[in-house]
Amino acid sequence: MNINEFQSTLLSHPTLNIRFLLPDNRLIPSHFHITEVGRIQKNFIDCGGTIREVKTCLLQTWIANDLDHRLTSKKLSEIIKLATPILKDDNLPVEVEYENNLISQFPVIDFKVSDSELIFQLGSKHTDCLAKDKCKVDLNVINNDSCCSTTGCC
Repeated sequence: MNINEFQSTLLSHPTLNIRFLLPDNRLIPSHFHITEVGRIQKNFIDCGGTIREVKTCLLQTWIANDLDHRLTSKKLSEIIKLATPILKDDNLPVEVEYENNLISQFPVIDFKVSDSELIFQLGSKHTDCLAKDKCKVDLNVINNDSCCSTTGCC
């Protein structure tokens, strides 16, 4: 879900409290705060030599001891609007950062409305070889001609 879609969803349900559902179906505690809205830009070269760029809007969650705290859709929309000058692009995909023993980032993939809550479904991120064609990666066969061999691309 990109910023534009996320904002549209928030504005369609301004009085609802926000919840985030993790990929394992656990909810981020309802008293979370959004402490940062940022534009994250990663420039890198893949193992095949291609220069790449990934940009996202990252919402950092933080869990405090104020158990009665709730964030409404309207308030989150206002927070994101404040970040417009640094986000620069409303087509950036939205991700949520959450710490539960480890800091993880989860893409926002869907939403549902339930009672007094707007629940955003979070997906998973995975590593991958982006140059499979150059690395001759065959996921069904492990041999010496793979990406990590001395004759491969990396």
